[in-house]
Formats: sequence, structure tokens, C-alpha cells
Amino acid sequence: MFRVVIKVLFFIIVAFPAGSAGAVEFSAAERELIAQHGPWPMQFASDSSNRVSGNEQAIRLGEALFFDHELGIDSKFSCASCHDPGRAFTDGLKTSQGRVRLDRNTPSLLNLKANRWFGWGGENDSLWAQSIRPIVAADEMANHPDHVREMLLSRQRYRQFYLQAFTAEVGSETSEQVLVNVGKALAAYQESLLSQRTEFDDFRDALLAGDQVSMSRYAESAQRGLKIFIGAGRCNLCHLGPRFSNGEFADVGIAYFTADGVDAGRYGGIRQLRANPYNLLGKYNDGDPQSNALSSSHVRLTQRNWGEFKVPGLRAVAATAPYMHNGSLPTLRDVVLHYSNLDEERLHTDGEKILRPLQLSDTEIDDLVSFLRSLGEE
Repeated sequence: MFRVVIKVLFFIIVAFPAGSAGAVEFSAAERELIAQHGPWPMQFASDSSNRVSGNEQAIRLGEALFFDHELGIDSKFSCASCHDPGRAFTDGLKTSQGRVRLDRNTPSLLNLKANRWFGWGGENDSLWAQSIRPIVAADEMANHPDHVREMLLSRQRYRQFYLQAFTAEVGSETSEQVLVNVGKALAAYQESLLSQRTEFDDFRDALLAGDQVSMSRYAESAQRGLKIFIGAGRCNLCHLGPRFSNGEFADVGIAYFTADGVDAGRYGGIRQLRANPYNLLGKYNDGDPQSNALSSSHVRLTQRNWGEFKVPGLRAVAATAPYMHNGSLPTLRDVVLHYSNLDEERLHTDGEKILRPLQLSDTEIDDLVSFLRSLGEE
């Protein structure tokens, strides 16, 4: 009799692996939505506006410059001062600390390669132009093109990398051209910064393959949270695709007032983009503006852009607290609570029509947080 019981238990364990009891069921439509968040890593195209995109020597130059404090005017700041590799290339602060306390939270640099716009307000239309901005910004690195050129000239290694990447001597180029190329080398390095595969990716692939055993390894709370994410929460309408972002801008009811006034968000970003000599409509675009600058030429300034900020990608989101453009939400739970208790009165009348209070239970909040944590870097 004892042997019979053991055999029965063995059959139950084999037939119904741990975690399968009460497993979450996904409809065919839900599976199709889940499939759209992969595969990972995704295929990224090179940046046609940057002729050294993917160039190994440019990547090596960009990496060295990224960690070099002399890229700042007085050697106090490097790019890594705010973008710490140990924090998913953020700084863990509510808002960035430059020469003064800045108004915006430091975004992660992971998975930037497929972005169309850069910065919380989309102030730049290329990663290399975005990389130039903090170098010359008075409240950040406060450098000058002449000083940047002199710094490269003083380093034999930098001169060698530069020559190999750009087929030109640093000393033969203008200070502005050197500054632009420094931005392009920094961009080439940042394009290499990709987040790792996650528990979600393993589950997604197993779900599509019908691999029940592998699916059972994904926490049921994360599965329930995923069901909310693509279902009642409608989070995937903005956080879509393999990077979990549409790359655009939205008003989500977060205040845009600052200690000194108002952060104009996308409205200010468009104005800065148009005035920027390094945008894709300018002379430093290495590609064809007729194909790679269409978005820049067609973007229009409208009143609804006030209060709109970049929809961030959610990969590695567990490592990038605090959240929102102003760092006003300390934890992922606070983010979910914000959407659960959303004050629709704070949204523009012509704002995001898809947003409404989710009114989640405590268990549903926990499940959605569990799913977000499964997207990596914890």
C-alpha cells in the first residue's frame, strides 16, 4: 500500500510540476499581445545619421570618454557621474545633481538604440545630439568645444581612436566638428548598452512554444500582473513592443511645476529641438534627411504638448527608482498606486483619453508590481 501511495505522489509531481496548480490562463488574443513584447534581444538598426554607429573604434573612444571627468570643464563631472552602470545607468536620485540641483530625474541609458526622440521632452532627435547637450550645458559639464578638442589632442590614445573611427586627425578639424564627433562616439558606446533577458522573456517564449514546464517557473503573481498589464490596466497601449515603450510622450497626471516655475515638457522640447544646430535637419546629419529626419521636419508645436513627458521603456525598471520625469514616485508600488487612484482632473482636457483610474485591489497592485519586477535588473 505504501508503495502505491509513493507511485501516485510521483505521478502527481511529474504530471503537475510545481507552480502549475491554479496557473493563469491566457486567451489566444492575450497570447498575441504578449508576443508583441519580444523577442529579446530585439534587432536594432544602426543610426544612419551617425556614420560611426556600430564602429568598434568609436565605441572604444566613446566608452573612455563616458568615464573621463576631463570631459567636464573643471574635471568635476563625467557622463558616469549621473549614469552609474551599477544603477542601470541612472543615479538613484529624485532629480539629477549637476552644478546645481536639476529639475528632472536621470533616465536610464539602457536600450536607447531604437529611440526616435531623446530626453524627457524630446529635446533631441538623435542620440549623438543628446550626448552633446550635457557637455556644453552650463548647469552640467559646462564645457566648450575648444576645450574638448584640446583634451583630445592631449591624449595619444584618444587621437588614435579618433583617427581610426573618423579617418581624420583631431588637429585637422574644427572644434565644433570635434565636439560633434565626440557626441557620435559617445552615442556609439551608449548604443551598446542593452539590458539582459529576463524572467518575462523566458515565460513569453515558453508561452508561445506551449512549454508548460518552463511556463510554470514564472511566478503566478507575475502572470496575474501581466494579465492586468495587457488587459484591464491597458498599460501596453503606451508601454508596447519589446522595449515596453512607444517612444512618444504623454500627460499622465504628474505635476510639471518646479521650484523655479514650470517644466514645459514636450512643448519646450519641440522648441529646443527646432533651435538646435545639431538636429537632423542640420549639416551634421551623416545620412539622408529625406529619410531619417522626416519626424523632425513634421513635428508640430501644439498646446497639448504642455505636461507631456517621454514614455520610458520598462526593461530593468526595478533598478531605476525613483520614477517619473521629476522623480516624484519613490517605488514601483507608488507608480501603480498613482494609476490605480488617478486623478483625471489633473489631465489636460485634450490629454490621454486612454487613462482612467484602475481602482486595483491590494492583491492586484502586488501582482502588477511583481510583473514589473520580472522585467529585470533586481
